[in-house]
Amino acid sequence: MAWTRRAFLGAAAAAAAVSAGAVAAVELDKSPRSPAAAGGRPRATRRLARSRTTAAENSLPGTNSWWISNLGAPDEILGYAGQASVLPGERVSLYVSTTAREYQVRAFRIGWYGGDLARQVWQSGAIKGYQQAAAAFTESTRTISTQWNVSLTVPTDDWPPGSYLFRLDAETGGQRYVPLTVRSATTAGAVVIKNAVPTWQAYNTWGGYDLYVGPSGGYDERSYVVSLDRPGDYDGAYLFQVYERKLVNLVERLGLPLAYLTSMDIAGNPRSLDGASALVSPGHDEYWSPPERTVVTAARDAGMNIAFLGANAMFRRTRLQPSPLGDSREVVCYKTSYELDPLYGVQNDLVTSDWREPPNPDPESSLIGTLYEGYPAIADYVVLTPDAWLFKGTGVSEGTSFPVLVGIEYDRVTPGYPLERPIQVLAHSPLTCNGVASFADSAYYTHPSGAGVFNTGTMRWVEAFGPPTYGWGLTSAAGQFTRRVTANVLTAFADGPAAAKYPAQDNLAAVHEQFGDPLGPGVAIVQ
Repeated sequence: MAWTRRAFLGAAAAAAAVSAGAVAAVELDKSPRSPAAAGGRPRATRRLARSRTTAAENSLPGTNSWWISNLGAPDEILGYAGQASVLPGERVSLYVSTTAREYQVRAFRIGWYGGDLARQVWQSGAIKGYQQAAAAFTESTRTISTQWNVSLTVPTDDWPPGSYLFRLDAETGGQRYVPLTVRSATTAGAVVIKNAVPTWQAYNTWGGYDLYVGPSGGYDERSYVVSLDRPGDYDGAYLFQVYERKLVNLVERLGLPLAYLTSMDIAGNPRSLDGASALVSPGHDEYWSPPERTVVTAARDAGMNIAFLGANAMFRRTRLQPSPLGDSREVVCYKTSYELDPLYGVQNDLVTSDWREPPNPDPESSLIGTLYEGYPAIADYVVLTPDAWLFKGTGVSEGTSFPVLVGIEYDRVTPGYPLERPIQVLAHSPLTCNGVASFADSAYYTHPSGAGVFNTGTMRWVEAFGPPTYGWGLTSAAGQFTRRVTANVLTAFADGPAAAKYPAQDNLAAVHEQFGDPLGPGVAIVQ
């Protein structure tokens, strides 16, 4: 098989070797307790979710028994939620198919919880199991979806906003996750954690198709539209686990005022980020719709800080459309085949090409500060400006490097594309991608509104926080560094517009960044 990003993620999934022992060490100075030492803890007593601060929530008893220890056979148990997010108190519809006679469902809120990393908030009794109907296939868009019956509805009466995992446990031993966001009714004064649901679905091959490949692995047979009305592949929540879960563990431990939204929540409500102190984009946040970009840009222009903790963010332009289960349940993205998009020549600003490409180019660098450049690349992360406030307490000096922290995709500050100034290049890491020499950059810019915007420029930032690190060779020193920098950034951003206290020290002229994209058109948009 060609070495595509889809194949790369598959290799990572295999390397993860789903295990209850693979605990993410996200604490700043020491690892959390091990599963063997901790044991399971009972559920907390009921309290009103709205009365709890982040610190109070994480002082409740957690459990380390939330991990999946046995995936079982492919169809042993699997499922999905009828809602990507709900407000506290709203009910969740779960759609489950299993070969087992019975199964149970447990719900876990992801957080810090003294190093246990999750708290069990709900558990079902035994539920009669059965296999649901085979997947449906829409030929025109190569879309896989299901038309399953609702298996159970789950109350969320006492659940505070956050990222949640349902674990489906078949009596025969197989397990799968179903992710859910309990969204915040308001984000005023909060650091907003974003769950990148469209990107999860873009890479979800359940049923044989995603936005990259079809059943034979070919790009030309990929889907143009993917549906949330189907289970997730691998463990059911793989991209959340790799690029978001360790971030949630860290920010919950920091005790900051937090809010939670999905990409769809932001896109669907122009006021969703009103008053937010900061938005955090996770490690892989590739797929953005125009309404989402409009809302986020307006919030930045009103002084909201943004932290992009990955690379390749906002690269693909999507369109959200309803499925039989509700609004924004399908993600449209024709990518390089954008001339086939039904809106091509009709409403070009909504055509689902890449953001920098025709028919309505609007490069992502105007918001995120850097520009996605290429894949695949693996390189050491090299510090350029050690005196930058973001690096306080890390002990780095100019030239300090962290092995293989750059990869597998990367960004660079790229003159010739839209750039906000002042912009400060923080790390400038030499690499070779597709035979071409270039650099990966971490950068920070400040906006006239007062907002500060930070971009790590590497997809491995959140992965590095702690194990599992999927055999990439990331070191504990890299984990300590990325955790400390992230804590510095988010603590500062939580205080409101960062520019006055932390102005960017523009060094673009001194860095001598190459003008334009050295990889050229098409190289960066591999599968």
